[in-house]
Amino acid sequence: MANLECTYMGIKLKNPIVVGASKLTTNIDTIKQIEEAGAGAIVCASLFEEQIQLERMKLQEELSAHDDFDAEISNLFPTVEHGGPKEHLMWIRKTKEAVKIPVIASLNAVNKDTWVDYSKQLEQTGVDGLELNFYYTPVELKKTGKGIELEQIEILSAVKSAVNIPITAKLSYFYNNPINVVKQMDDIGVDAFVLFNRLFESEIDIETEEHTKPFNLSEPGDNRILNRFIGLLFDEVKADLIANTGILNGSDIVKAILSGAGAVQIVSALYTNKISYLATMLNELAAWMERKAYASLEDFRGKLARKNIPDPFVYRRAQYVDLILRSNELLGY
Repeated sequence: MANLECTYMGIKLKNPIVVGASKLTTNIDTIKQIEEAGAGAIVCASLFEEQIQLERMKLQEELSAHDDFDAEISNLFPTVEHGGPKEHLMWIRKTKEAVKIPVIASLNAVNKDTWVDYSKQLEQTGVDGLELNFYYTPVELKKTGKGIELEQIEILSAVKSAVNIPITAKLSYFYNNPINVVKQMDDIGVDAFVLFNRLFESEIDIETEEHTKPFNLSEPGDNRILNRFIGLLFDEVKADLIANTGILNGSDIVKAILSGAGAVQIVSALYTNKISYLATMLNELAAWMERKAYASLEDFRGKLARKNIPDPFVYRRAQYVDLILRSNELLGY
């Protein structure tokens, strides 16, 4: 029987499937179902600093709605303050108590001080690790790419110094040179990288002429770019490499591990096929390994990474030249 054990940010898992932060990991009952389906670990839904800020603003607006009333009436109400992240932290503690598989907290803050402060508070919940979700959408014309990179590296360094649990950096590929950013973060001592973050993309309804908010689920082929970068980074960094986005079946898990991934994160596959599909993905992975006579994931991890393939052009521009030369095949000539 195939051995599916692996490590995720240095934490030993029974298999490489980690259910990523999403609505699926906001409910204890659903989380228990995920554990029963066989997940190696879960990442709890993110603590977003913006959400806390908006809730505080909304509370302040509601409390100040009666400011113009009679002073005696307004004084009847005690001073009320927003609880901040307390509710989220309490839910994380309950999640950790409810399941036996590793539980990883996810954080998406704004300011350096709050990144550090919330990281410390999340560590105190007893989670096994912390995922820093560096989700940045450029909106400032004068802010340089280098400035954004340095800011995130400083935040990572500050958090790494402040907590003792393993840390994962979840990144997008919208950097001038993603592998250079990964290398700089690796030098700080981050324990894993989740590649890549699936960013929110709004749609435009041409009839109503408004922006809409569709579900941004993964589609077949979305994993190609992450397999490429994981293949470039395999054995070049000390941290674990985790594949995220476009992992829709057992074959996609195989491709990620062949590229060098230590584990994968999934979300869309479960939204599309229900939580029970997780077991199907594991069975597909195990069946492929048995057919190929691989006893463990380490037997083929990184087999198709840049450093382990004889063709030096697979990871270079020459692949485009090759595609152009073969274009007649696409046209049926």
